[in-house]
Parts: sequence; C-alpha cells; structure tokens
Amino acid sequence: MKKVDISQLSLYVAWLVSVVATLGSLYFSEIRGFVPCELCWYQRILMYPLSLLLGIATFQNDRSVKKYVLPMAIIGWSISLFHYLEQKVPGFAAIKPCANGVPCSAEYINLLGFITIPFLAFVGFTLIIVFMLFIKNPKKNQ
Repeated sequence: MKKVDISQLSLYVAWLVSVVATLGSLYFSEIRGFVPCELCWYQRILMYPLSLLLGIATFQNDRSVKKYVLPMAIIGWSISLFHYLEQKVPGFAAIKPCANGVPCSAEYINLLGFITIPFLAFVGFTLIIVFMLFIKNPKKNQ
C-alpha cells in the first residue's frame, strides 16, 4: 500500500478550495448579477491569485509556496471576518462607511440566518490556512 503524502494532499485540497471560492465569487457577480462591495473586492484580490499559486504548487509539489500563500490567506481571512462582523453585528458597520456603490453591510444571500458571501469567503480562507499548516517545510539542501 502506498503511503499518502499529507503535504501533497494538503496542497491539492487547498488548491481545490481556492478554485471553488474563485468560481463561486464569479458565479455571484457574473451570473447572479451581485455587485461586489469594496471589501468583497479586497477578498477577491487575495483569493484569485491563490488559485493560480496553489495550482502551480500542487502540480510541481512545491511546498515552499506556503510562505507566500499563508500571509495572503491570513489577510483575506481577517478582511472576511471584519466584513462578516460588519454585516451581522449591529453598530459595527459605522466603523468604516462605504463611500459609494454597494454598502459592505448589504447581504445578497442569508442562508440559515448566518451564511452570507463574506462567511463563505471566511470559511474558504480558514480552510486554506488549515491546509497550509499541514504542509511540512521542505528540507533544505546542505
């Protein structure tokens, strides 16, 4: 029986999460017609490149991508958390009002009373962070 390489599997699953998040984002804006707010754009700016970086790293088995992906995912996670709190916590939206366009506190979807688009992004970034933590650092050549 072949031994499973947890680092390679983690890279692959993190890549799948980023692709699903990217395609979901495009579905909401291009097919459903939801106009992204400012915070949605920041989350997209951080998620879209992860699809490319993790895809290349997966097929090259490049574990060193962790040092690039993890900071981007943590920043995206923070923005998603802030965005979700802005939608769900009364008074939180007053911290940074939107200048124009769609307000960041708007909820296009609200499934089961708590699943919104920023929540989905938050889950995606969380999964990517968790899978990056499963990747063992590559051994340095001596």
